Amino acid sequence: MSTTNTQKPSGIWSVITASSMGTLIEWYDFYIFGSLAVVLSTKFFPSDNPTAAFLSTLATFAAGFVVRPFGALFFGRLGDIIGRKYTFMVTLLLMGGATFVIGCVPAFETIGYAAPILVLIMRLLQGLALGGEYGGAATYVAEHAPKGQKGFWTSWIQTTATVGLFISLLVILFTRTMLTPEQFDVWGWRIPFWVSILMVYVSYLIRKNMSESPAFAKAKSEGKTSANPLKESFGNRYNLKFVLLALFGAAMGQGVIWYTGQFYAMSFLERVMSVDSQQVITILVMALLFGTPFFIFFGWLSDKIGRKAVMMTGMLIAILSYRSIYENMYQTTNLENKSELVDQRTSTVSFKEIGDVKDSVYVTTMHYADGTIVKETETKHLENGLVKVVDGKAQIVKAKSIEVNDSDKWRLTFLVFIQVLFVTMVYGPIAAFLVELFPVRIRYTSMSLPYHIGNGIFGGLLPAISTYFVTNAQTEGKADFYLEGLWYPIIIGAICFVIGIIYISKKMTTRYAD
Repeated sequence: MSTTNTQKPSGIWSVITASSMGTLIEWYDFYIFGSLAVVLSTKFFPSDNPTAAFLSTLATFAAGFVVRPFGALFFGRLGDIIGRKYTFMVTLLLMGGATFVIGCVPAFETIGYAAPILVLIMRLLQGLALGGEYGGAATYVAEHAPKGQKGFWTSWIQTTATVGLFISLLVILFTRTMLTPEQFDVWGWRIPFWVSILMVYVSYLIRKNMSESPAFAKAKSEGKTSANPLKESFGNRYNLKFVLLALFGAAMGQGVIWYTGQFYAMSFLERVMSVDSQQVITILVMALLFGTPFFIFFGWLSDKIGRKAVMMTGMLIAILSYRSIYENMYQTTNLENKSELVDQRTSTVSFKEIGDVKDSVYVTTMHYADGTIVKETETKHLENGLVKVVDGKAQIVKAKSIEVNDSDKWRLTFLVFIQVLFVTMVYGPIAAFLVELFPVRIRYTSMSLPYHIGNGIFGGLLPAISTYFVTNAQTEGKADFYLEGLWYPIIIGAICFVIGIIYISKKMTTRYAD
């Protein structure tokens, strides 16, 4: 019997801790950018068109996902040749360094277009690092897991993505709380990026004492490792069939559901519904806190009833219910549904003056009987007492922020929690699903590519594509413009569901279960 199948609980917990710590931090590093997308759009891009700046920020965020498959190929190859441990040590340090540098890049108004270029380069390095990290961690844990328990033990790795996002939101919330809004806007937003370097150092100290995966060590000692993992993984038609099945029958749908339930939900609350940014963070934190344990549950359940049953069920329920969920979310802050307006006041504040240029802010605050508070802000960029005009357009920026009452906050939390639950169903079992499709000698490479194309390309592009659909529909005056962004995850998820149901069989998914 192999070492993998006789791993003691105490030993596997050490493996889980070491792997999860590093993976959690890498996800924190990766998502801190997305969590601060609204703020970063004002720092690294021209401020004269907020919508274009935000879309540019989302595109830069997505760029990190696009290169993840290349990271999967490069680091997957290294992992199958020299080992799991050393490869994802490198990815950890690369990710942490890139994140720290983003926190140091000067703003657009200081260095111009060099700012977005530098940030884009760092995002690409982050994407390459994450492309090699996940496959290494998932493979490492699976190759230590006892027989018949891969779903349960690898599901702990699956929690790190959500916990990393959860911690990133907490750090941002804590930073916002400790600083004034002006301090956070000027320099405080950099703190979460700087904090990551300390977390990476701690994880490095933990990981450097790890031993190699027993399955890989055995294969290496017997001379059974691959000399060319890329050729064996993708040049072999038989193995390529399983790579494509993993991508189009599971990872593609899982990717769009993951990013809909967490990132798009956050963007929708803040950008489309205009919910106060700190309330958005609170809602996401609570939903993630309640939902994260279900990764473990559905990973365990997949050991009992099969990976396919759990993942396909979650995918189907998600694509059938998204429109209803987001309709309910939107109507929660629709002011047409609100009760009597009890108070409305307008104040004027001038907060920035440089020479003859002065920004004047007009804030209208409205209190509703149900406790909802709405702030409408109009910023006028003045020059010599007149509204500044650039390219024939008056420099007037309007924004709205809605502070929901406690009842609506819990309602929104529940609706986001339901989406997180879908995420746990499709994501909890997928590491074990991918590991069991491929042999040890090419496992790191073969499983990493479909996972990162599914998540990096199909999932990572979702916030930008869906936001574009909503913006375009709103411009065209569609009544339900706010639901247009959902067509992307619904269509991609439906295609993946059909392929998975037809072509994934139990025999396929247990080829290398031991």
